[in-house]
Amino acid sequence: MTDTALAASGLGKRFGRRAGWALRDCAFRLPTGRVCAVVGPNGAGKSTLLSLAAGLLAPTEGTVTVLGTDPASARARVGYVAQDKPLYPQLTVAETLRVGADLNPGRWDPATAERIVAAGDLDPKARIRTLSGGQRTRVALALALGKQPELLLLDEPMADLDPLARHELMGTLMARAAQYGTTIVMSSHVVAELEDSCDHLLLVGGGRVRLAGEIDDLLAAHTRVHASAETSAAAPADSALAPHTVVESRTTGRQLSALVRPAGPLPADWRTATPSLEELVLAYLRNPQAAPLTPAEPEDHPAGAKALA
Repeated sequence: MTDTALAASGLGKRFGRRAGWALRDCAFRLPTGRVCAVVGPNGAGKSTLLSLAAGLLAPTEGTVTVLGTDPASARARVGYVAQDKPLYPQLTVAETLRVGADLNPGRWDPATAERIVAAGDLDPKARIRTLSGGQRTRVALALALGKQPELLLLDEPMADLDPLARHELMGTLMARAAQYGTTIVMSSHVVAELEDSCDHLLLVGGGRVRLAGEIDDLLAAHTRVHASAETSAAAPADSALAPHTVVESRTTGRQLSALVRPAGPLPADWRTATPSLEELVLAYLRNPQAAPLTPAEPEDHPAGAKALA
């Protein structure tokens, strides 16, 4: 047993010389039992990161550890649903579930798989090729959860689902996490889709991990500040913000607003507030040059790594 579900150190993946780096120098640690959102724009490297964790891709540099071992050795304990939900189109729903049972002897939970399929009112005799995108997603999730994984990797799992199905299946995932301690990692570029369900965040932008850690800790480490023109005149914006790590700063008319990681007390006449998760994510994505906040490499800074893990 291990208390770390997923960890990376100096992780990078390059697809040929022309394509360049999809991921570069990524470091993070995800404890077991968490529900983790992997957030970022299209093309940020989210799918590559999950494919590396699933053992479908090999790193170009660095390491990724899954459930205390390498991805290939952990494969039997990991469920993975790819963004394109690859299934055999000629098989029926019932045949697909039987394949899942045959491929996972000793681990397969038929009741869970059949319950997820039945909740979508799917005909077991229907062939996969006749199903809608949302129905194929349901079958793919049934396969992944029927495997009873310790770690569940989901790449844009809810994109094809209507709001009602999304709510129902998210509830199923949360129940699984609560009852069995399953670690769930799901990617999305829609922050609102994950904000109420996840307790851990990996923010990926430009092929690098920009934020990593418990969501509550990340929010507490940042402050949204507002200052009037009089305040900024008495203490010019650059000098007033200089001691702090500035993620984003803008002046509109007579109003200065900024998202900062405070390095000490802020001016008493500045209005401050804790940012929302969406404000935090958007600020980092709008400003690629903002200093990232991720765990330090364990061998170099064990205290810092522990604080953000």
